[in-house]
Amino acid sequence: METLVNQIISGLSSGGIYATLALALVMIFKSTGRINFAQGEMAMFSTYLAWVLINAGIPYWIAFGATVLLAFGMGVAIERLVIRPLQHAPALSMVVVSVGLLVILNSVAGWMFTYTIKTFPSPFPVEPPFGLTFISWHELGSLGVTLLVVTLLYVFFRYTSLGLAMRAAAQNPESSRLVGIRVGWMLALGWGLAAAIGSTAGMLVAPKVFLDPYMMSGVLIYAFAAALLGGIDSPLGAIVGGFIVGLLENLVGAYLIGDELKLTLALVLIVGVLLLKPAGLFGQVIVKRV
Repeated sequence: METLVNQIISGLSSGGIYATLALALVMIFKSTGRINFAQGEMAMFSTYLAWVLINAGIPYWIAFGATVLLAFGMGVAIERLVIRPLQHAPALSMVVVSVGLLVILNSVAGWMFTYTIKTFPSPFPVEPPFGLTFISWHELGSLGVTLLVVTLLYVFFRYTSLGLAMRAAAQNPESSRLVGIRVGWMLALGWGLAAAIGSTAGMLVAPKVFLDPYMMSGVLIYAFAAALLGGIDSPLGAIVGGFIVGLLENLVGAYLIGDELKLTLALVLIVGVLLLKPAGLFGQVIVKRV
């Protein structure tokens, strides 16, 4: 029973990280209709920036906040300089560009910080919480940070004028322009928010997987599985899908297939969802008259 509880809590903690990165993927898809394959590398690069700030003696949470702001600026800059000129280009152009960004960010990170694996600190205590040896403060803290991020995003998009304008620009750009919303800048802010959310996922997962230019490769696959399972156009689906994937990864890996094949489970989920229910659990089913 203790092992089962450990697997469930660890799965929820990992699922929260997958949900955060999946939410970033969904935000980009809702605003552009395209998948950003470089989302994981953007998070990785932001985590390296946090590592530099922490090693410079800046307290963890101040470095955390500064990294989120830097990641936001990086996302806005990428949209303005790279994505914006491709707004009328074929879908394949966006795929090629995002894959190119993935390779560029990975190579630049390796060049600047080397490919040597580095440790990334956790802001949470090392000793077990409440004397319970089957869970850790980092797992509980990661889950808490994820829920805080989700709550803040819900409040932002539900109750602020800027959040409502961003939702309107993503859902109906033409009508939004008619009422004076600057759709181009709303999309840029969406990229910035997605990069900021992704940086949070990177900083939460780095203490578990260590820091290197390839640290987000597996995490991105799990996030893709979460986004597709929940619905690639549904923020709620990304969150629910992330927790489901996290639980399945830990429980199935521990009791059925072993740790070596856990990543295969995410790939099976991706293929299965695309074959059986492409819209996911909460995604919008689009019907076209022919």
